[in-house]
Amino acid sequence: MPELQRFSYDVLVIGAGGAGLRAAIEAAADGAKVGVVCKSLLGKAHTVMAEGGIAAALANVDDRDNWRVHFADTMRGGQYLNNWRMAELHAKEAPECVRELEAWGALFDRTKDGRILQRNFGGHKYPRLAHVGDRTGLEMIRTLQDHGIHCGMEVHMECTVLDLLMDSGRVAGAVGYDREKGHFLLWQAKAIVIATGGIGRAFKVTSNSWEYTGDGLALAYRAGAELQDMEFVQFHPTGMVWPISVRGILVTEGVRGEGGVLRNSEGRRFMFDDIPDNYKSQTADNEDEGWHYTQGDKNARRPPELLTRDHVARCINREVKAGRGSPHGGVYLDIAWIKERLPKAEEHIKRKLPSMYHQFMQLADLDITKEPMEVGPTTHYMMGGIRVDGDSQMSTVPGLFAAGEAAAGLHGANRLGGNSLSDLVVFGRRAGRYAAEFARNNGSAPSIDEEQLESVTKAALAPFDRGISGENPYQIQYDLQDTMQGLVGIVRTESEMEDALDKITQLEARAGNVGIGGNRQYNNGWHTAMDLNSMLIVSEAITHSAIIRKESRGAQFREDFPNKDPEWGKYNIVVKRGEFEGEMLIEKRAIPSIPEELKAVIEEMK
Repeated sequence: MPELQRFSYDVLVIGAGGAGLRAAIEAAADGAKVGVVCKSLLGKAHTVMAEGGIAAALANVDDRDNWRVHFADTMRGGQYLNNWRMAELHAKEAPECVRELEAWGALFDRTKDGRILQRNFGGHKYPRLAHVGDRTGLEMIRTLQDHGIHCGMEVHMECTVLDLLMDSGRVAGAVGYDREKGHFLLWQAKAIVIATGGIGRAFKVTSNSWEYTGDGLALAYRAGAELQDMEFVQFHPTGMVWPISVRGILVTEGVRGEGGVLRNSEGRRFMFDDIPDNYKSQTADNEDEGWHYTQGDKNARRPPELLTRDHVARCINREVKAGRGSPHGGVYLDIAWIKERLPKAEEHIKRKLPSMYHQFMQLADLDITKEPMEVGPTTHYMMGGIRVDGDSQMSTVPGLFAAGEAAAGLHGANRLGGNSLSDLVVFGRRAGRYAAEFARNNGSAPSIDEEQLESVTKAALAPFDRGISGENPYQIQYDLQDTMQGLVGIVRTESEMEDALDKITQLEARAGNVGIGGNRQYNNGWHTAMDLNSMLIVSEAITHSAIIRKESRGAQFREDFPNKDPEWGKYNIVVKRGEFEGEMLIEKRAIPSIPEELKAVIEEMK
């Protein structure tokens, strides 16, 4: 067996975005010895890309807001497939977590009287997103890093985790490698928190960076944990579509929150054409009324551009398919039009949306204060993930916890913008607390299975034995992304998804014969080969789950089942590993009943 460096911790956190850092801070504060493993550099996390704000019912801009409204909005946005306990805890604890960030040094934008400013966002009834211009996620990561680094956690940067090690049914640690030098690493741990983010790189067009290959979900699945809601992949309505080199990069919903409107090639605001019945009472009938809403008029109804992300993405997709799209296959997002209404509009845009202004100037040579942007849907977020207990965030495997995008439950069938950032800190904190408690209450460190360890390292080195005569890992990755984008994308049909499953099976066989040249140092081909297994697992889980759910709900739109079926609203789809090699089991799982007092909250808010 190759030599490997060994470390021992009470709590090991895999992932160093908002959820991972918050979990590490909480576990360390509880007295645990904490190790953090991240695939890239510390601070380079998808959290940074969450630009618009963090959702919390602070009621600083509209005093009608409270946790009850936030809870009802989250449940409605998730089409009531949410884990109700997580939605309740999230709504109640998010304000405290925002104030905690502020106490640790986060510099939020302010109201005139000095309170944290909040902005409108899609699906939220009142202005609820505390923000730092359009760089909220970046400020959160800066704050959590600065605070966390003083808590004593040990950070292992640029390391990929290959597998979780088990001891008598509970987690015992993780094995991985240093991406720079290729050395193998073993992290022994009494409890593990998975906070690895999403699966966006399984699709061709995505806002996610190279790290997001579904590693955490695949690690948990192979360890025996259940996955849930894998059919619900969120396509953010607005990603850049031009130039091609930056296709998919996120254009924050904050642009629409500040008054940006969507137009087709005819110059028409097409979002007025299709407003769902359950949102008509809240949505503006005309441009003037929508503008007043963006300016904080409590009596105005919100513009249709701030409907839920799944709906806006499908409307954009419809315009493009009908031939009313922009030259590069998107539509136009126009914030420059507010010059008609607002004095000093250019200064206002640059102040409120500094990152977007610089992003388009530098990447597309376009001034958003003068011209509309070209945007289109981009794979952005996974509502599904590891099935966890609502209170503790522990998975179905003892000692294995999950938080953030890697965990399922809070968002149901569709996530509201801004809920992701509050999800990170609310449930990162809970995962860290309960992981430390599990480590403290479950005796000495579990044993490491040396045979399993040797098997993992041997499999990781196999591509070098095949050399360049083996399958090309880059080609397999490209073919998988092409398959998922084309056959399991925004609009789905059973025949296309069955075709996707056949192709995934073929790709799995090819991945088993992948070969690479060179050595273990700085070998990007090896990194890609190691990512393939995770990407194939999550792609298969997404496709199976989407086939099973024979309805359109939230982020899933089935062209062959275009309507929502009330019967399917009673179930989550759960995915787990079978007894045989490669066997994936899919089952319907009844959603636990919502307590009467929370049902009353939902009815009251309707």
